[in-house]
Amino acid sequence: MKEIKAIIQPFMLEQVLHALAAIEGLPGVTISEVAGWGKARATDAANTVQQGGHALAKKTKLEIVVGDDLAQRVEQAIAEAAHTGRPGDGKILVYEVRRVVKIRTGESGDAAI
Repeated sequence: MKEIKAIIQPFMLEQVLHALAAIEGLPGVTISEVAGWGKARATDAANTVQQGGHALAKKTKLEIVVGDDLAQRVEQAIAEAAHTGRPGDGKILVYEVRRVVKIRTGESGDAAI
Protein backbone atom coordinates (compact mmCIF):
# COMPACT_ATOMS: atom_id res chain seq x y z
CA MET A 1 0.00 0.00 0.00
CA LYS A 2 1.08 3.56 -0.65
CA GLU A 3 0.13 6.95 0.76
CA ILE A 4 0.33 9.72 -1.79
CA LYS A 5 0.51 13.29 -0.53
CA ALA A 6 0.36 16.12 -3.02
CA ILE A 7 0.79 19.82 -2.39
CA ILE A 8 -0.77 21.73 -5.29
CA GLN A 9 -1.94 25.19 -6.29
CA PRO A 10 -5.47 25.74 -4.93
CA PHE A 11 -6.79 26.84 -8.34
CA MET A 12 -5.75 23.45 -9.79
CA LEU A 13 -7.84 21.42 -7.33
CA GLU A 14 -10.87 21.03 -9.60
CA GLN A 15 -8.75 19.69 -12.47
CA VAL A 16 -6.92 17.30 -10.17
CA LEU A 17 -10.17 15.99 -8.66
CA HIS A 18 -11.59 15.35 -12.14
CA ALA A 19 -8.45 13.39 -13.05
CA LEU A 20 -8.62 11.37 -9.84
CA ALA A 21 -12.35 10.67 -10.22
CA ALA A 22 -11.59 9.04 -13.57
CA ILE A 23 -9.45 6.37 -11.86
CA GLU A 24 -11.61 3.31 -11.31
CA GLY A 25 -11.23 1.87 -7.83
CA LEU A 26 -9.83 5.00 -6.19
CA PRO A 27 -10.93 4.60 -2.56
CA GLY A 28 -11.06 8.30 -1.66
CA VAL A 29 -9.14 11.50 -1.10
CA THR A 30 -8.64 13.85 1.85
CA ILE A 31 -8.19 17.55 1.10
CA SER A 32 -6.73 20.21 3.39
CA GLU A 33 -5.96 23.89 2.98
CA VAL A 34 -2.34 24.51 3.99
CA ALA A 35 0.28 27.25 3.78
CA GLY A 36 4.04 27.19 3.49
CA TRP A 37 7.01 28.18 1.43
CA GLY A 38 9.44 26.47 -0.89
CA LYS A 39 12.80 27.49 -2.28
CA ALA A 40 11.48 30.90 -3.40
CA ARG A 41 10.12 31.60 0.10
CA ALA A 42 6.71 32.51 -1.41
CA THR A 43 8.14 35.75 -2.81
CA ASP A 44 6.36 35.31 -6.17
CA ALA A 45 3.19 33.70 -4.79
CA ALA A 46 -0.02 35.43 -5.75
CA ASN A 47 -2.03 34.07 -2.84
CA THR A 48 -0.24 34.47 0.52
CA VAL A 49 -0.98 34.71 4.22
CA GLN A 50 1.18 36.26 6.91
CA GLN A 51 2.21 34.05 9.80
CA GLY A 52 4.83 35.02 12.36
CA GLY A 53 6.11 37.80 10.14
CA HIS A 54 6.57 35.50 7.14
CA ALA A 55 4.66 35.35 3.87
CA LEU A 56 3.36 31.84 3.26
CA ALA A 57 1.86 30.65 0.00
CA LYS A 58 -1.61 29.15 0.26
CA LYS A 59 -1.67 25.58 -1.06
CA THR A 60 -3.98 22.58 -1.15
CA LYS A 61 -2.86 19.21 0.21
CA LEU A 62 -4.33 15.93 -0.99
CA GLU A 63 -3.80 12.66 0.87
CA ILE A 64 -4.69 9.35 -0.73
CA VAL A 65 -4.01 5.77 0.38
CA VAL A 66 -4.15 3.18 -2.39
CA GLY A 67 -3.01 -0.33 -3.16
CA ASP A 68 0.32 -0.67 -4.95
CA ASP A 69 -1.52 -1.35 -8.21
CA LEU A 70 -3.03 2.18 -8.32
CA ALA A 71 -0.17 4.24 -6.92
CA GLN A 72 1.57 5.08 -10.19
CA ARG A 73 -1.71 5.96 -11.93
CA VAL A 74 -2.67 8.31 -9.07
CA GLU A 75 0.75 9.94 -9.07
CA GLN A 76 0.64 10.46 -12.84
CA ALA A 77 -2.92 11.82 -12.79
CA ILE A 78 -2.01 14.41 -10.16
CA ALA A 79 1.24 15.39 -11.89
CA GLU A 80 -0.47 15.94 -15.24
CA ALA A 81 -3.56 17.71 -13.89
CA ALA A 82 -1.67 20.04 -11.51
CA HIS A 83 1.06 21.04 -13.96
CA THR A 84 1.24 24.69 -15.08
CA GLY A 85 4.97 24.85 -15.73
CA ARG A 86 5.38 27.77 -13.34
CA PRO A 87 7.18 27.82 -9.98
CA GLY A 88 4.95 26.71 -7.13
CA ASP A 89 3.17 23.88 -8.97
CA GLY A 90 3.85 21.73 -5.91
CA LYS A 91 5.18 18.33 -4.94
CA ILE A 92 4.00 14.73 -4.84
CA LEU A 93 5.32 12.49 -2.07
CA VAL A 94 4.82 8.73 -2.06
CA TYR A 95 5.19 6.71 1.16
CA GLU A 96 5.04 3.02 1.95
CA VAL A 97 2.10 2.23 4.26
CA ARG A 98 2.72 -0.65 6.65
CA ARG A 99 -0.78 -1.04 8.04
CA VAL A 100 -4.28 0.38 7.68
CA VAL A 101 -7.17 -0.36 10.05
CA LYS A 102 -10.76 0.62 9.32
CA ILE A 103 -12.12 1.84 12.65
CA ARG A 104 -15.77 1.00 11.96
CA THR A 105 -15.24 -2.66 11.00
CA GLY A 106 -11.80 -3.54 12.34
CA GLU A 107 -10.70 -4.68 8.87
CA SER A 108 -7.03 -4.22 8.10
CA GLY A 109 -4.74 -4.21 5.08
CA ASP A 110 -6.09 -3.64 1.58
CA ALA A 111 -9.64 -4.38 2.75
CA ALA A 112 -9.46 -1.35 5.06
CA ILE A 113 -8.67 1.10 2.28
